[in-house]
Amino acid sequence: MSVHSELQNVTAKLVVKNVSKTFESAQGKVDALKDVSLTINEGEFVCLVGPSGCGKSTLLNLVAGLDKPDSGEILVEDTPVAGPGRDRMVMFQEHALFPWLDVMGNVLFGLKLKPNLTDPERREVAKFYLHLVGLDQFERASIHELSGGMRQRVALARSLAPNPRILLMDETFGALDALTREQLYGEIQQIWEKRKKTILFVTHNIREAVCLGDRVILFSPHPGRIVKTFEINLPRPRDINDPALTSYASEITAYLKNQFGRAVAE
Repeated sequence: MSVHSELQNVTAKLVVKNVSKTFESAQGKVDALKDVSLTINEGEFVCLVGPSGCGKSTLLNLVAGLDKPDSGEILVEDTPVAGPGRDRMVMFQEHALFPWLDVMGNVLFGLKLKPNLTDPERREVAKFYLHLVGLDQFERASIHELSGGMRQRVALARSLAPNPRILLMDETFGALDALTREQLYGEIQQIWEKRKKTILFVTHNIREAVCLGDRVILFSPHPGRIVKTFEINLPRPRDINDPALTSYASEITAYLKNQFGRAVAE
């Protein structure tokens, strides 16, 4: 397999059909998700928003194959999700980088699982994605030498390098300071425009969701259900301080207040 083919876009359609999930707790059974159905088209950027405990991260874990639904099914290109796979990569709030590896070593780590690439080809792919996230001058840097934002860029390059069909992002920018987050909002939009990956993004920050998503999907708590979908018809790239974006966010916040008596925390 050529390096060029590894760098081509690989998009996917994700379908969630009547998925429910219950957990046992000290207080008894908790319905995390109840009859959730959702279709995400190829190359679409979809954000999930809702109060804490509404099942957003639970759904992400089910799509990732890290857990299984009690009922219903999840399909990627008509193939049921039966467990973790290279077609779905996950980015969490914590970067989860290996401190004993340098920047290049971290990006190469996921590529070691690609059976059809030689070591020089893996390095070429890693270089491509480090350049994409603006870290091509930091290949040999240690992880502890990097800022929080740079570490998340490394994590993003590591997630993109195996060329997954779907990128799953769970509160990825939540631990960063406001200025770093705003910079990364612009960069993730640029990367998405270039690679057109199918992205499912979990956040509790409404303005973040409006800034990034083609659609913002709202969940209700206990049990988690989809209650409303907002289409975000704003041109890209989007600035989180744009008044038009703020107007969308205010509309979503007002809806949440009306439905649940409180807003999602910013």
